[in-house]
Amino acid sequence: MKNEDLFVQIENLRNKMIRTGLSKGFTSAETVTLSERLDKLIYLQMGLLTKMSA
Repeated sequence: MKNEDLFVQIENLRNKMIRTGLSKGFTSAETVTLSERLDKLIYLQMGLLTKMSA
């Protein structure tokens, strides 16, 4: 997966999480699940960036 593709996925998921949080609450199960998915993508991106800079 390319870093650019991952960046787009992260931004889309972040926007979805914010919208969900605003409509259903930031502690709703759906918002928390989206947040966890977002964390995983960010960790993946961090790993890719580390590999690219090595």
